[in-house]
Amino acid sequence: MPGKQGFELGTDGPTAILVGLDDTVTARRAVAYALGLARRQRAKLIAVYVIPTVSLAAASPGAAGAMAAEAEAHEAIAAELRSVVAAAAAELGIDGTFVAAHGDPFSELKRLAEETRADAIVVGASAKAGHRLVGSLAVRLVRSGRWPVTVVP
Repeated sequence: MPGKQGFELGTDGPTAILVGLDDTVTARRAVAYALGLARRQRAKLIAVYVIPTVSLAAASPGAAGAMAAEAEAHEAIAAELRSVVAAAAAELGIDGTFVAAHGDPFSELKRLAEETRADAIVVGASAKAGHRLVGSLAVRLVRSGRWPVTVVP
């Protein structure tokens, strides 16, 4: 609307696109799509990898070594994804940022989308069968109704 003051999501195309990523095939396709969209729209890309928090059940005495190995694996994945995003953003000439967060993917993507004032969210489709019953990350983001959400197969 003319004369409207302040920030409004998605008015003239996205200026900031948040993409959730991990080491799955669909997430990597989502990153490729988001990179292309950011280039075409001259938008900033915020790539987010969420490292899941360890449950208290896994904190049994014998689980310390397994937890350390899992944390190390997640850090290695984050480092690889950070370099992939940085290289692709540089190659395409876009402003790209990588964020590694800890927690629940839905909560963290939602929090970061709000903090960065993202205009759109891109995620890969879930391949897990249980998500058809409980609801995938993409469905939960769509239901939150705050941003346009693109789900990449």
